[in-house]
Amino acid sequence: MGSYITPEGLKKLQEEAEHLWRVERPRVTHEVSEAAALGDRSENAEYIYGKKRLREIDRRLRFLGKRIDELTVVHPSPEQEGRVFFGAFVTLADEEGEHREYQLVGPDESDPGEGRLSIESPTGRALIGKLEGDEVLVTRPRDGEIRLEVVAIRYDWGGETDGQPT
Repeated sequence: MGSYITPEGLKKLQEEAEHLWRVERPRVTHEVSEAAALGDRSENAEYIYGKKRLREIDRRLRFLGKRIDELTVVHPSPEQEGRVFFGAFVTLADEEGEHREYQLVGPDESDPGEGRLSIESPTGRALIGKLEGDEVLVTRPRDGEIRLEVVAIRYDWGGETDGQPT
């Protein structure tokens, strides 16, 4: 599918990198300096932990820097209206009639518990191109087959006033 992300997802990754660089890393660097000043570093738990935490922060910053460069931000377009594509908010009904809304997002921002389904997940792949009223049969790794109905499809246009882009 490619490395897609919503504008909101990209903003979160950028905010995480900014926080690590401007807040977390300077704080831990200061703690390591203070711990180093206490003397013997080989038995200094604060120093050892701090150095380990700095390596973790630097590793995450390198990952985020590379990942952000690889991602393609996808903005919804009016032509998508009525069909499920990347970024869509899709209300699904399961076999018991329970309704749940999910947004189709890239793997970097996927969090099913928070209503964000990866476009690369079995359910995400099955929903692409579907219309309201369509049924999909999804084979999930843990739960087996499940039948879902597409109840509603909407897009967040960002700055909309009446459901259409401004």
